[in-house]
Amino acid sequence: MPTRPPSHRSLHSRSAAQRDREHDRRRGSFRQRGYDARWDKARAAYLRQHPLCVMCERAGRQVPATVVDHIRAHRGDQRVFWDQANWQPLCRTHHSSTKQRMERGSEREDVRELFPIPCEHER
Repeated sequence: MPTRPPSHRSLHSRSAAQRDREHDRRRGSFRQRGYDARWDKARAAYLRQHPLCVMCERAGRQVPATVVDHIRAHRGDQRVFWDQANWQPLCRTHHSSTKQRMERGSEREDVRELFPIPCEHER
């Protein structure tokens, strides 16, 4: 059976792991990006008021939300960060995979209007 030839990077190109580490260094830590004790309290209160993942609900399932997601990326803008109209409750699966895919694919689109990709709760 034929095998795939090895792939090579030029001496000056960076690996994906190197690019990821550099990106993480530039963007700052979780706390440096505004997710502090005040956020922890606001997040907990929001999840008490909105306990279910909105993407799972659209698919007819009731799955507890564990993440408060910023619908539109705040990019450090404190007004956008604290605007609760820009928050939505999501389960970890939808926040960590589905929402990230949506943002990469269509940064400008409002994800509330997009039909969610199935999550692990459907399996």
